[in-house]
Amino acid sequence: MDESCTVYRTMEYLSKRWSLLIILELFKGQEDGKRYSELKRDLPGITPKMLSTRLKELEDEGLIENVVDSSSFPVRSDYFLTPAGWALIDVVKALKDWALAWKIDNVACGLQDCADCHL
Repeated sequence: MDESCTVYRTMEYLSKRWSLLIILELFKGQEDGKRYSELKRDLPGITPKMLSTRLKELEDEGLIENVVDSSSFPVRSDYFLTPAGWALIDVVKALKDWALAWKIDNVACGLQDCADCHL
């Protein structure tokens, strides 16, 4: 596949481990966003270095933003989905629908929006 292909370039950052799960956790945070510590808590198994790296990459791709509030102490930093990140949720929902139809037998997930992922 040609490295300039749109699908190739998109999958280059979306297929990295934890990327979609971070986006999903921010979706679960809705408009409130999430702090680094909340993401770390809600993603068991991710290392602090990996979380920091993925957050920076997703921010560089324009899928998330880091909003820093320095008006109080300690400084508050929250991560939010950008409009591009919100649009990606529809793709994740389509992926879930495909998996339920063709690959994954998960009755609880298929009957309603997941209680855990809210998709």
